[in-house]
Amino acid sequence: MAYDPNFPPTNADLISSEFRTQFQGLAALIAAIQSITSAQVGSVTTGNPGDPATVGVSVVGGTLFLTFSIPRGDVGATGEQGPPFAQCVVDGVTTLDPGEPATVDVTFDATVVHFTFAIPRGSDGAAGEVTTAQLDTAIGGTSSNTNSVGTIDTPFGNDPATQADMEFMRAKFNELVLAGRR
Repeated sequence: MAYDPNFPPTNADLISSEFRTQFQGLAALIAAIQSITSAQVGSVTTGNPGDPATVGVSVVGGTLFLTFSIPRGDVGATGEQGPPFAQCVVDGVTTLDPGEPATVDVTFDATVVHFTFAIPRGSDGAAGEVTTAQLDTAIGGTSSNTNSVGTIDTPFGNDPATQADMEFMRAKFNELVLAGRR
């Protein structure tokens, strides 16, 4: 079984084999990070308004695949009807330095909408593919994200585990997952 971020369900009984499988799936994901040679977007889907955005991660071979689900916005209210116009014209476009905010000036002379744009050029970037060494440098040390998560050193004193034991495991697992996010 692969790692399931929705496990365990609320109020579930503790079954050690399921937790063991969950931790093994998480360990496999962490181990796969060492062998990633490329990354790509696997898919992007549009969710319903109000749904949370999600990102899925999987590793196939040496490739990290990301899948996104992004909710569309609610339908907005209809705005007021403006005056009719016959045409629009771009009067000018100015190139700004990287990092400056883009601007748009709009004027209306009763029949023509006039636009003037100021758009920053992009920063000079490195050309070519990302090497394994560059990727290793970029993600090096990221496992330290979980260094703040304390270990569970006290054994549970009950057999079977109590609800309090389960709540402690759930909280500790959530702490680990949140610490591992980038």
